[in-house]
Amino acid sequence: MEAEELEVRVMETMKTVLGEEHPSTLTSMANLAITWKDQGRFRDALALMRNCVALREQVLGIDHPDAASSSAALAKWEEVSDLS
Repeated sequence: MEAEELEVRVMETMKTVLGEEHPSTLTSMANLAITWKDQGRFRDALALMRNCVALREQVLGIDHPDAASSSAALAKWEEVSDLS
Protein backbone atom coordinates (compact mmCIF):
# COMPACT_ATOMS: atom_id res chain seq x y z
CA MET A 1 0.00 0.00 0.00
CA GLU A 2 1.29 3.45 -0.91
CA ALA A 3 1.93 6.03 1.78
CA GLU A 4 -0.70 8.31 0.28
CA GLU A 5 -3.33 5.58 0.31
CA LEU A 6 -2.55 4.80 3.94
CA GLU A 7 -2.65 8.47 4.93
CA VAL A 8 -6.04 8.93 3.28
CA ARG A 9 -7.41 5.90 5.12
CA VAL A 10 -5.98 7.07 8.44
CA MET A 11 -7.40 10.57 8.01
CA GLU A 12 -10.85 9.29 7.03
CA THR A 13 -10.88 6.83 9.95
CA MET A 14 -9.86 9.55 12.40
CA LYS A 15 -12.57 11.86 11.06
CA THR A 16 -15.12 9.11 11.64
CA VAL A 17 -13.87 7.99 15.05
CA LEU A 18 -12.54 11.20 16.60
CA GLY A 19 -14.21 13.91 14.53
CA GLU A 20 -12.82 16.37 11.99
CA GLU A 21 -11.71 18.87 14.64
CA HIS A 22 -9.72 16.45 16.82
CA PRO A 23 -6.01 17.39 16.99
CA SER A 24 -4.95 13.91 15.80
CA THR A 25 -7.26 14.19 12.80
CA LEU A 26 -5.79 17.58 11.99
CA THR A 27 -2.27 16.13 12.17
CA SER A 28 -3.30 13.42 9.71
CA MET A 29 -4.77 16.10 7.46
CA ALA A 30 -1.52 18.10 7.51
CA ASN A 31 0.52 14.98 6.80
CA LEU A 32 -1.62 14.12 3.78
CA ALA A 33 -1.33 17.69 2.49
CA ILE A 34 2.47 17.44 2.75
CA THR A 35 2.43 14.13 0.87
CA TRP A 36 0.30 15.63 -1.90
CA LYS A 37 2.63 18.64 -2.13
CA ASP A 38 5.64 16.33 -2.39
CA GLN A 39 3.85 14.43 -5.18
CA GLY A 40 3.27 17.66 -7.09
CA ARG A 41 -0.47 17.75 -6.36
CA PHE A 42 -0.29 21.42 -5.35
CA ARG A 43 -3.97 22.31 -5.77
CA ASP A 44 -5.08 19.38 -3.63
CA ALA A 45 -2.34 20.08 -1.09
CA LEU A 46 -3.20 23.78 -0.85
CA ALA A 47 -6.92 23.11 -0.44
CA LEU A 48 -6.36 20.52 2.28
CA MET A 49 -3.79 22.63 4.15
CA ARG A 50 -6.08 25.68 3.99
CA ASN A 51 -8.80 23.60 5.64
CA CYS A 52 -6.32 22.26 8.19
CA VAL A 53 -5.07 25.75 9.07
CA ALA A 54 -8.61 27.10 9.48
CA LEU A 55 -9.60 24.21 11.73
CA ARG A 56 -6.39 24.31 13.78
CA GLU A 57 -6.76 28.05 14.37
CA GLN A 58 -10.41 27.58 15.33
CA VAL A 59 -9.83 24.58 17.61
CA LEU A 60 -6.35 25.17 19.00
CA GLY A 61 -6.02 28.94 18.70
CA ILE A 62 -3.93 31.01 16.34
CA ASP A 63 -0.90 30.97 18.68
CA HIS A 64 -0.76 27.18 19.09
CA PRO A 65 2.47 25.70 17.63
CA ASP A 66 0.56 23.30 15.34
CA ALA A 67 -1.61 26.11 13.97
CA ALA A 68 1.43 28.34 13.50
CA SER A 69 3.50 25.67 11.73
CA SER A 70 0.64 24.77 9.37
CA SER A 71 0.01 28.43 8.64
CA ALA A 72 3.70 29.01 7.90
CA ALA A 73 3.83 25.98 5.59
CA LEU A 74 0.72 27.16 3.78
CA ALA A 75 2.14 30.66 3.31
CA LYS A 76 5.34 29.20 1.86
CA TRP A 77 3.39 26.90 -0.49
CA GLU A 78 1.18 29.77 -1.66
CA GLU A 79 4.24 31.91 -2.34
CA VAL A 80 5.84 29.13 -4.39
CA SER A 81 2.62 28.46 -6.29
CA ASP A 82 2.37 32.17 -7.16
CA LEU A 83 5.88 32.04 -8.63
CA SER A 84 5.05 29.10 -10.89
